[in-house]
Amino acid sequence: MYIEQAYNGLRDSWRYILGFVIIIIGWQFIGLIPLLMGMAVHATNGGGMAATIPEMAKALGNNMFVFLMLISFAIGLAFLFFVVRFLHHQSIISLTTSRAKIDWKRIFLAFAFWAVITILITGVDVYMSPDNYVLNFDLNKFLILAVIAICLVPLQTSFEEYLFRGYLMQSLGILAKNRWIPLVVTSTVFGLMHMFNPEVAKLGYGIMVYYIGTGFFLGILVLMDEGLELSLGFHAANNLVTALLVTADWTAFQTDSIYRDVSKPELGWDVFIPVLIIYPILLIIFSKVYKWTNWKEKLTGKVLTEEAFLALENNEPQS
Repeated sequence: MYIEQAYNGLRDSWRYILGFVIIIIGWQFIGLIPLLMGMAVHATNGGGMAATIPEMAKALGNNMFVFLMLISFAIGLAFLFFVVRFLHHQSIISLTTSRAKIDWKRIFLAFAFWAVITILITGVDVYMSPDNYVLNFDLNKFLILAVIAICLVPLQTSFEEYLFRGYLMQSLGILAKNRWIPLVVTSTVFGLMHMFNPEVAKLGYGIMVYYIGTGFFLGILVLMDEGLELSLGFHAANNLVTALLVTADWTAFQTDSIYRDVSKPELGWDVFIPVLIIYPILLIIFSKVYKWTNWKEKLTGKVLTEEAFLALENNEPQS
């Protein structure tokens, strides 16, 4: 009953419209002020204007750019929590999960599980295709990156999860009275949000299969597990480990990572491997661990009415 947790707050349409406006202002305007100020200082010192992510990373230095870019997501998350708490009068717990309290074990399990898999896959690829990578390790720069990434990447990924799989999914579910519409819409919008990433310019729009497919995977995790915990852990591990292990001149994350990918950017069939093979296997594994059942109802069924939800809450307390 994750979507129905929105009944624990105020749900007027104007609140959601105003809420999204406040969140976007906090994230894309106020949150970007530090980065814009950094670029302005660079320009006034004779460095010129930088228009693309690689240009900004080169102008500011990788670590400073990553820090200023991630700050915008941290500010966005603060604005989102403010909107939920004070505009909707909803608790952060009910935005996070249908359980009585946030299950941190789920978050850490998903994080550790995907982190290990990502490290293994990357290690195998480096071993099998050594010509595609160069060692980029600089201890001092890497330690600074590690501090920045460990502190801020989880805030970046949490903002995306709370915005799409939390705030947007709950609001759309209550409005549509079913589960499949919020799953489709949030997954698609999540994918389209990445359209302006440098990867899309280099690889083409076919990479959107991966982004939208990842959105569906995370959305299914949330609906089947009735909470954000697994998606929070998975998303944080994916971005954090990637930021620390591998970078490339054409990716959104320009970091002083251990390796630099110097292969020619090409879109191949490997973009379908996570969506068609890895993600389904992960869903099966998580379903066995957490004993998921009734897939059709949880992914496409109706959302309970407020009266039915409250009656169920009163008769069957959350556990």
